[in-house]
Amino acid sequence: MSSTQANAPSVNRRLETFSYDDQIIRWFIIATVIWGAVAMLLGVTIAFQLADWRVNLGLPWTTFGRLRPLHTNAAIFAFCGNAIFAGIYYSHQRLLKARLFNDILSRVHFWGWQLIIVSAALTLPFGITTGKEYAELEWPIDIAITLIWVVFAVNFFGTIIRRRERHIYVAIWFYIATIITVAVLHIVNSMELPVSFLKSYSMYAGVQDALVQWWYGHNAVAFFLTTPFLGLMYYFVPKAANRPVYSYRLSIIHFWSLVFIYIWAGPHHLLYTTLPEWAQTLGMIFSVALWMPSWGGMINGLMTLRGVWHKVRTEPGLRFMATSLTFYGMSTFEGPLLSIKSVNAIAHFTDWIPGHVHSGTIGWNYMIISGILFYLVPKLWNTELYSKALANVQFWLATIGLVLYIISMWVAGVTQSLMWRAMDSDGHLVYPNFIETVVKIVPMYWVRAIGGTLVLISFLIMMYNLYKTAKKGKVGEAEVFEAYALDESSIEQNAETHRKLEGWPMIFAVLALLAILVGSAIEIVPSLLSNKYIVKMDAIKPYSPLELLGRDLYIREGCYLCHSQTVRPMTHEVLRYGKHSEAAEFVYDHPFQWGSKRTGPDLARVGGKYPDMWHYRHFFEPREVTAGSIMPRYTWLYDNKIDYYSLQKKMSVMLALGVPYSAEEIAAGVTNAQAQAATIAKGLVEGGVPAKVEDKEVIALIAYMQRIGADYSKVEAP
Repeated sequence: MSSTQANAPSVNRRLETFSYDDQIIRWFIIATVIWGAVAMLLGVTIAFQLADWRVNLGLPWTTFGRLRPLHTNAAIFAFCGNAIFAGIYYSHQRLLKARLFNDILSRVHFWGWQLIIVSAALTLPFGITTGKEYAELEWPIDIAITLIWVVFAVNFFGTIIRRRERHIYVAIWFYIATIITVAVLHIVNSMELPVSFLKSYSMYAGVQDALVQWWYGHNAVAFFLTTPFLGLMYYFVPKAANRPVYSYRLSIIHFWSLVFIYIWAGPHHLLYTTLPEWAQTLGMIFSVALWMPSWGGMINGLMTLRGVWHKVRTEPGLRFMATSLTFYGMSTFEGPLLSIKSVNAIAHFTDWIPGHVHSGTIGWNYMIISGILFYLVPKLWNTELYSKALANVQFWLATIGLVLYIISMWVAGVTQSLMWRAMDSDGHLVYPNFIETVVKIVPMYWVRAIGGTLVLISFLIMMYNLYKTAKKGKVGEAEVFEAYALDESSIEQNAETHRKLEGWPMIFAVLALLAILVGSAIEIVPSLLSNKYIVKMDAIKPYSPLELLGRDLYIREGCYLCHSQTVRPMTHEVLRYGKHSEAAEFVYDHPFQWGSKRTGPDLARVGGKYPDMWHYRHFFEPREVTAGSIMPRYTWLYDNKIDYYSLQKKMSVMLALGVPYSAEEIAAGVTNAQAQAATIAKGLVEGGVPAKVEDKEVIALIAYMQRIGADYSKVEAP
């Protein structure tokens, strides 16, 4: 893991003493375990909410639409994020023979990241969200994330500068790519204009917003849940196995091909949409190509364990690591498979996709984090693991639970797709009512919830095991080490090209940045700078003031998490929903609302499909109008008053984003909204609804529902 050159004494080099900052690693480990339990508890909760709507509890902050973003943020950024920082800070110091650059920066990083997580927990359940998956946090928190990430980067690269090893090991390559790419992804996708302290609108709209979002969303998985953990794999698997990495050359191929190819794959989330065909094709091609470098990493990891398989059977840490690599291989085969258009046509919008996602997050991330924790905790607390038996119980519970989860979602997803597509000999839908597909897969939701519960129990067992391990151990004085200072003038003249590059980490970082910018620029820049493929339609108008307020309520309640708003150009979708979508429909959508899952039917053509009374009853008690519905009740919409106070500011921000509101329309926004609300309320009162409902949130939401797709219905088919 280190070069001979760096260790050789020289007349120009001095022997230095140093110690590692292990306390910050202990803090990140504790945070990892705590937030991991929270994330999994939330996951189990929302799984049971889909199995039985009553688990939503009838409270606004406990519904699926509000807890699901909290679950994903807790799992990705709280659980996995803290684990990444713990693993990087431990391995980085030892690979470079240097203490972290600055102890104060380390503490700012830790406490800043925890405050960001707490901010998410205090905003998302209350509906304070941007409405963009995996990027739901509002603009002040986005700024905080940027600042803390800069602190992390300064600490990381500062440690590289003061290193005592010339060459940077493969693990650090992946850390560098992670830090650079996550910064680019976060900044570009988080471009938004604030309306107030906790409200903003995306700077992008419609198709462009969708492309940027899924460029970010896919690569958040790539560069937050994959590349840093591959770096940790390259350090901890050889350490735990006490063997060198199987192939240095394979690691070079693995790293550069993965970093270059991964960034192109985002558009495979948008196949059969109004995204330009060339962008969809590029996304599919690079997604399929991604299979090769992904398996290069899996092979390198598993082959490192050659000759120590007996230890894999007896050592819990190695067992978890080997299993994580196996699931990584499975999920990185399934991902490219799902990116092929013909397969994507079957799987997209179904429960197959959550099954695929969790085979990665549980099978890959949770498993490898467990292996790393079983390696780190005994070392940092100077003791032995409390119980291998408990670790074995944890392993089997987690594995069985995950298998139940994956299989149930495969079955549910294929069932959904086949029922949606089923047509009789006369060309009619066999299951025209969407609820028929929902009722059919509810048993699979119960299986998933049970599987998730087993995974949660396994995690709680690990918490206990690690707690007992730390309790019986002892944190002693920091150990002092000796190493020769880095000799900047000494470079191995006969070293291979890549070996020399490892001695120039800043140049290495620039090359990694260029590798991810190429694909990003080619895919995104043409779409942002050119609207030629979006044929304007005069019939498509901006939302009325009341409809704009209703759209914000739709986003607040997380409706986009269960309903899509885009009709794909497939026969069964056109028969079920109406005319397929076109890019011009979404030019005023900040953010876009295409969704990624159909737990309920698509809503792209719902405007005017049902009377106002149907929607009024549906939000209060969904089962009154749709027997078998698993949608929660939204009774608070009938008590909360419409927020007219923010309307003019919202319209002004929309104007700045290019929505053609006139000054007169903005000035009369509140008056016009109240007039439209009065009209809707009058019709409801005539139908028997209690009087004085015109100022309630449900009226604004009804106005938005009745507008979705209504303009496009006026456009004549070509």
